Amino acid sequence: MNYSDILEKGENILADAGIDDARGDARLLIEEASGIDYSHLMISMSDEVPAEVEEKYRGYISLRKKRIPLQQIVGYTEFMGLRFHVNENVLCPRQDTEVLVEEVLKDIEISRDAHDNIPGLADEGPLKVLDLCTGSGCIAISIARLSDASVTACDISEKALEVARQNAYDNQANVRFFQGNLYGALPQADKYDIIVSNPPYIRSDVIPTLMPEVKDHEPRIALDGSADGLKFYRKIIEKSPDYLNPDGRIYLEIGYDQGAEVINLIRSCGYEDFHIIKDYSGNDRVIAATL
Repeated sequence: MNYSDILEKGENILADAGIDDARGDARLLIEEASGIDYSHLMISMSDEVPAEVEEKYRGYISLRKKRIPLQQIVGYTEFMGLRFHVNENVLCPRQDTEVLVEEVLKDIEISRDAHDNIPGLADEGPLKVLDLCTGSGCIAISIARLSDASVTACDISEKALEVARQNAYDNQANVRFFQGNLYGALPQADKYDIIVSNPPYIRSDVIPTLMPEVKDHEPRIALDGSADGLKFYRKIIEKSPDYLNPDGRIYLEIGYDQGAEVINLIRSCGYEDFHIIKDYSGNDRVIAATL
């Protein structure tokens, strides 16, 4: 069987299984199985597929047919230009979450530039950033790699933290990790300049309606935001003033329809200068506010 035939067969199997982008997924899986990028495969379509590549590809297609996420099958995904290991214990990083990281990086750069432009001001060291509900560590690690900030991250799931620690090692990022329930995981004396989080925010009754890749194969603990989707926003926002330095900022990823409700929570806890940032599709995605 040549590459053209096996790619077509894989595409048909995935299409019959209800995969939206059956051709795209089949192409990515043949690239992964063969170790050849698609531009080189295009000129090799009539070549015979080695037996070991065919076996690996058929295994990948069988897993994807079961609606296991593509990222879990190959074991990694790209985020902020970095590679992150993923498995069934963490959410697969989404492109929309890059908006959250980009906003924090802008904040860090502006703060550093403002400090550097004041003559004689003592250097107080790097800004301190706390990432709550870190999961795979993609937010914390990206910030640590792409800025000079001092980054701390926590998660209630030890299995998720195993993934995050491996990702920090692989990406040569210096991040402190703590296991526990939100602020309860942290040393009480710690204070931060920025708190960032992409918490569970999907309403419990919505989860059964999600794509099988999400509802059946990603950890529910990382999805379920309780009946109204706001449980973790309440907990994060309510205690955040105890862990922020004066004029500290908070950045939260939100669902497209949660902006007004989360802003009300933020307003009630002494924040000001709050605003909403949209994602690449034009949906509300991030709320930023200053204490």
